[in-house]
Amino acid sequence: MNKIVFFSLLLSTFWSFGQKKVLQARSTSQNISIDGKLDEPAWENASVASNFVMFQPDNGKPIPDTKKTDIKVLYNNDAIYIAAIMYDDEPNKILKEISQRDNFGTADIFGVFINGFNDGQQNFEFFVSAADVQGDCIMTDAYGEDYSWDAVWISKAALTDKGWVVEIKIPYAALRFSGENKQTWGINFFREIKRERKKYTWNLIDTKIGTFTQQNGALEGIENIKPPTRLFFMPYASFYLNAADGQKTYGTMKGGMDIKYGINDAFTLDAILIPDFGQTKYDDQILNLGPFEQQFNENRAFFTEGTDLFSKGNMFYSRRIGGRPSTEPVLNDNEEVTEFPQNVNLINALKVSGRTKNGLGVGILNAVTEKTFATVKDTITGETRRVVVEPLTNYNVLVLDQRFRKNSSVTLINTNVTRNNHFRDANVTGLAWDLNTKANTYSLFGNAKYSFINDTEDKTGVFTTLGFAETSGNYRYSLGSDFVSKNFDPNDLGINFYTNYYNFYGNANYRILNPTKRFNSFKIDYSMYTEFNKESGKLQDNKISAEINLSTIKNNYYGTGFTIFPLETNDYYEPRAENRYVIIPKKIEYWASISTNYNYKFAIDINPSIIFTDQSGRIAYGADIGPRYRFNDKLLLTYTFSYFQKNNNKGYIDSYDDDNNENTPKTIVFANRDVITYSNTLSGKYALNSAMTLNLAVRQYWSYAENKEAMKLQPNGTLTPYPEYTENKNSSFYSWNADLSYSWWFAPGSQLSVLYRNSASNFERIIDKDFKHNVTGLLNNDALKHIFSISVKYFIDYNAVKNKLRNRA
Repeated sequence: MNKIVFFSLLLSTFWSFGQKKVLQARSTSQNISIDGKLDEPAWENASVASNFVMFQPDNGKPIPDTKKTDIKVLYNNDAIYIAAIMYDDEPNKILKEISQRDNFGTADIFGVFINGFNDGQQNFEFFVSAADVQGDCIMTDAYGEDYSWDAVWISKAALTDKGWVVEIKIPYAALRFSGENKQTWGINFFREIKRERKKYTWNLIDTKIGTFTQQNGALEGIENIKPPTRLFFMPYASFYLNAADGQKTYGTMKGGMDIKYGINDAFTLDAILIPDFGQTKYDDQILNLGPFEQQFNENRAFFTEGTDLFSKGNMFYSRRIGGRPSTEPVLNDNEEVTEFPQNVNLINALKVSGRTKNGLGVGILNAVTEKTFATVKDTITGETRRVVVEPLTNYNVLVLDQRFRKNSSVTLINTNVTRNNHFRDANVTGLAWDLNTKANTYSLFGNAKYSFINDTEDKTGVFTTLGFAETSGNYRYSLGSDFVSKNFDPNDLGINFYTNYYNFYGNANYRILNPTKRFNSFKIDYSMYTEFNKESGKLQDNKISAEINLSTIKNNYYGTGFTIFPLETNDYYEPRAENRYVIIPKKIEYWASISTNYNYKFAIDINPSIIFTDQSGRIAYGADIGPRYRFNDKLLLTYTFSYFQKNNNKGYIDSYDDDNNENTPKTIVFANRDVITYSNTLSGKYALNSAMTLNLAVRQYWSYAENKEAMKLQPNGTLTPYPEYTENKNSSFYSWNADLSYSWWFAPGSQLSVLYRNSASNFERIIDKDFKHNVTGLLNNDALKHIFSISVKYFIDYNAVKNKLRNRA
């Protein structure tokens, strides 16, 4: 009898964990003060969500009674309110490092995940740490958590003698939902106990299923709400003081405004008027010896916030907008370029995004950049002229994304760039799909893209990919194939380096879903990849990879792996000439990684790697070493040293035509060279409180390529000595960047920021191997550029202003 009772209770427990939980929200007319006290009478009568279960590492295990967590939800016509009471039998051990917004550091966390359409596709996630630091993001299964999205909401965390408490107000303006009178939202609640590295959720997120957003519970009871007009203004004013050797110190004032307007409950318009990106993070520039441009991260808030729709199909690279001019001046004899702009100024930009109750997502983005000139000088007469290198340009992105069955979507994407006058125009259209079985066990995914370039010669091209994967369970696999035509070119508003190939690839992996006696997590991956040139059929890439990644019971992380290139391949990109290629030798790569538990004051990351080839003396090796020390809950310093060396590397340095014979192939010159790279980065954070931080970011970089022997590329892809070539093509690039900033969120959505920045860089053909000299050579007033700036942005809610004026009347 006892056994029957035991198994009945066990089955009922698993059954309850496997069902979607439901919480009733309660309407309130009381004024809820967000102070972390929860002393309003309305909280006493609210329904309670409890019985959390573990998400990681021991998936499905109930939270212990000593860590009991109770959640309540209220709502009115303005917002929803969440109260979280998190018990802890050792409250003095709660970790509470104060950090910047969206970066929780070493602290306990509470979160709420909301899907206003309850369609299982996208969560709006709001987090508060035990140090009272906010974080928010948009979560999709396809792209993970996007913390570039920032909403305006209010929260307060407070420590108690029984644990800690969080009180949150989320205005409806921060959410997306249908206009129906009776709402049913997808919702989940999250708690991380940092000292134990354990994460819990209210509704079970089963890790055997390859989806996160489709495993929410349900929030019911929100009825007949009348959200106010969603209209917000964010005016800003900035002052910049610039100083550098050889120029007079000068100051500039800038001002502008961001506007956010809720077209309806589901769609929002964002506009930026007279933008100012002067305080965005500096780019980590490198010595780029390869055939392709360096790809930079997007650091401008307008182009990162809420752009998940525009990421569909991987067709939008926002750094094209306001980037480097698309053309260079055509020079006459005896002319040289004396001034060339590094970027094009943005005039304005807007985006409209949202989703209907039937699952149709719509995204529209438009941006306009100004006409931009370079200056050309006649070296004989001294006369100068201005040349247009970028005309007035209009950038457009359109996305239509239809979701269905809560886990699948089909997306139409179009990007268009229209330039004034005779300059190049571009249009790219794509269709992407992500189709999943009802049980989320298998997935069919892919896309098809078509590019059209209107230039002196019109060009069209296609890119197609198709893949299939098993997405659940301990054992998973995927396989797929791509086909890319020679003239596929999305690079006016996207970024794509490789064309004219087809490939086949596959992956198989095994993971544990629950901890063992030794490991919290353990995963083995095996993959294969083969690529062929579409025209010649020659092998362009061929590799077999295997890797292991694990975390121990003590929450240290380890990984190791190797990649074998068992056959010689043919590189059609490095020669930088049509139909020419260079043979790449067989090689094998090894790597490892160690990351110790960040809960300790001292932790370290170590990432060594080494590459062997079957060519004598051709080897590459290096390591990243990153110690970090948390002095207390306010001060953290992180340092990273990186070193990488390539011995007897073979790479392109020059090419020229034979003037005496048009039928002779272009002479392409490579170099046998050693390439050595050093970088040192230091970042620091001192938090005065949860709204005010001082931040330090320093980067020193030096890389040089020393050519030992010139080599001539033969038509069959081999390299032979070329002693006739004597031009110095050595390369040495070194740079310095330092940012010291102060940030104060003095009101919801409102920020004062102060930045001091100095930077310097230099490129030379003469290599000076004195490391100290290269660093100190940039740290003087002759080389450094200095910028001091102050920027204030203020969040204005139209409804709050209207209500204040009404009350005064």
